[in-house]
Amino acid sequence: MKIYTLHKKQNLPISVAEAWAFLSNPKNLKTITPDYMGFHILSGADRPMYAGQIIQYIVTPVLGIKTKWITEITHVIDQEYFVDEQRFGPYALWHHKHFIKEIDGGVEMEDIIDYKIPMGVIGQLVHPILVKPKLEEIFKYRQNKLIELFGTL
Repeated sequence: MKIYTLHKKQNLPISVAEAWAFLSNPKNLKTITPDYMGFHILSGADRPMYAGQIIQYIVTPVLGIKTKWITEITHVIDQEYFVDEQRFGPYALWHHKHFIKEIDGGVEMEDIIDYKIPMGVIGQLVHPILVKPKLEEIFKYRQNKLIELFGTL
C-alpha cells in the first residue's frame, strides 16, 4: 500500500484573518479550481466551516468523467488550520491539511496532502503519468489564482 504526499507552500501579502476568511469558505473552492474540472458544490457549504461538516460536490478530474466527491472537515482551529478527508470519491485515501501562519508582510499557507490511489499496482503505475501531474497542475492553477486575487509577497 503506497501512500503519496503532496506538499505545497505559498506566501501571500494578506492578513491571517483575510486568508482564513477566504480559505475556510468552501464556496471559494470553485474560484481556485480550474474551470475544466467542472467543480460544483451539491451541499454542505451553507455555513462557516466546522469539524464534522460534510461537503458534497461534483468534479471532473480526468477524461471528462464526472465524479461525486464527499469530504468531511475533521479538524478546525480558527485562523490556524483545518483538515478535510475524503469520505467518498476517486482516491482510496485523501487527507488534506491546510495551515495558515503569520509571517513578515503576510501569511504562509501550507498544504499537506496524503493520498492513496485505488487499484493497487495498476494505480501505482498510473500515478506518475496521470495522477501526480494532474495534482501538480491543479495546485499550480490554485497558486496562480491566489496571486491574481491577493498579489505576491
